[in-house]
Amino acid sequence: MIARNLTHRPIRTALSVLAVAVEVTMILMIVGISEGLLSESQRRSRGVGADIIIRPSTSSAAQSLGTADIPQKLLERLAEIFPEIKITTGTALTTLGNLQTITGVDWERFTEMADGVHYLDGGPLKNQYDAIVDEVYARYKKVRVGDTLNLLNHDFRVVAIVESGKMSRIFIKLETMQELMGWHGRLSQLYLKLHDPTATAATITKIKALLPSYPIYAMEDLLSQAAANLRSMSAQSINVIIGIAVTIGFLVVMLSMYTSVLERTREIGILKSMGASKAYITRIVMRETLAMCIVGIVFGYLFAYSAKVAIETFFPLIAVLILPSWVFWGAFIAIVSSLVGSLYPATKAARQDPIEALAYD
Repeated sequence: MIARNLTHRPIRTALSVLAVAVEVTMILMIVGISEGLLSESQRRSRGVGADIIIRPSTSSAAQSLGTADIPQKLLERLAEIFPEIKITTGTALTTLGNLQTITGVDWERFTEMADGVHYLDGGPLKNQYDAIVDEVYARYKKVRVGDTLNLLNHDFRVVAIVESGKMSRIFIKLETMQELMGWHGRLSQLYLKLHDPTATAATITKIKALLPSYPIYAMEDLLSQAAANLRSMSAQSINVIIGIAVTIGFLVVMLSMYTSVLERTREIGILKSMGASKAYITRIVMRETLAMCIVGIVFGYLFAYSAKVAIETFFPLIAVLILPSWVFWGAFIAIVSSLVGSLYPATKAARQDPIEALAYD
């Protein structure tokens, strides 16, 4: 009976299924994009290979960096004072319009700290206006070795494409970045790699005694704190979009089941005249809703994973991470909102008087 009722009204059923699918897709995609960008950022930060990071005295753990306020000579001073430090390097970076960064690095020190980089094509930075891009940026911009990129109002020659996951999408020489930005002798942040990573906490305590005004973090602690802050900041926008998705699903399902109940008034009257209870009538409506919801959830998963593939193909700078936990929560939210949406139509159907229902035209 449930299957025949649903297939008897294919357009209304399809619209209800689509509403649930859109609801699930919106939930998975908004959370997936948020988590994907965060995960990719953390992966690239870990790729540096540093144990300790030092930020300018004006920054905080969750603040983006677009200035250079740390004296470069501090790098050598730290290496001289603290024998625990194995490698030091610093960067000067600024953001581009697409939320990506361009980073000035001492390429030799950087690659040593990161335990090398995997060149997919080309070689290291040599000349003043050389640039290296990672594979994701190269695919997005269709860049090849030898091409020219306009960065910071200057033309740079792409000398290499490297595997992604090492700090940034675009690298130029540190001296070039400092010259173009007017940051001579200054850095945006310092990275320290220790001989013994288990000594990170003790080393941070010593460095803080020397540099009390600088925020100094263990890399893993910084990433955890930044992740918590970003999730907290994005929670409101995610909840708003989920709320919109739930409202759409709720209203469409309620309207669909309400009109279905009106159209089947005589059918309900016949069932009740044959002894069908209120609970039986309610279960029929709720089961139809649940059946539509399950089909909608399946299509929602298909839409979400298709959208993930499409986004990562055409917009590779945007990472999408669909978490298994949100696969469950997306389905749960869709089911609850759909059943709540069908509650009033089901109650209305159960309360119909069988004599009035049989006389309904």
